[in-house]
Amino acid sequence: MRLYHNPLSSNARRVLLVASHLGIQLDEILIDFASEADRKRLEEVNICGKVPVLEDDGLQLWESCAIMQYLADKAGATELYPTGLKERADVNRWMFFSAQHFAPAIGILTWEYLWKNLVTGQGPDPVEIAKGETYVHEHAAVLDKHLATRQWLSGDKLTLADFAVAAPMMYVSRAKVPVEQYPHLLAWAERVQQLPAWQQTETPWPF
Repeated sequence: MRLYHNPLSSNARRVLLVASHLGIQLDEILIDFASEADRKRLEEVNICGKVPVLEDDGLQLWESCAIMQYLADKAGATELYPTGLKERADVNRWMFFSAQHFAPAIGILTWEYLWKNLVTGQGPDPVEIAKGETYVHEHAAVLDKHLATRQWLSGDKLTLADFAVAAPMMYVSRAKVPVEQYPHLLAWAERVQQLPAWQQTETPWPF
């Protein structure tokens, strides 16, 4: 299997976390978005021009959560991605929550604090930062309340839900993501970050 990705992408990190946890070997193709050749190569496998993309026996699959589910199903990892109707629905719920709410909220701050100046030469916009912080607080409060009585997001074991929600927290310190007032969320994040898969997918930051 071949994975097109960039190590600074939290979406790609989700996939790498699952692959590492399951011991799946991937042929990694690193995409440098500053390279026109790399961008063109990526567009050949993903019409959206985004990472990650998984290639497997003729399948070109994009969207990080879909790739996570595919890898877990292919590996028969029923603890990580249960097959029971209600259990799987619950895992999916938190994966969609991350993709639709939590990650985009953090994404506003990562753009303003990390990527904007590199791409446009402009500094952070206080209006956008305030918006991002508002959204982060809204969704972090949900997670904190949910995690007050449990170790993991779905059921009593680690699942894809935990990797999906945790991945964008790789930006917390660098993008000044305001989560310090949510102790249950932070304790859960620490549990995830102690996992071998998290530590094996850490990457040095270029700035």
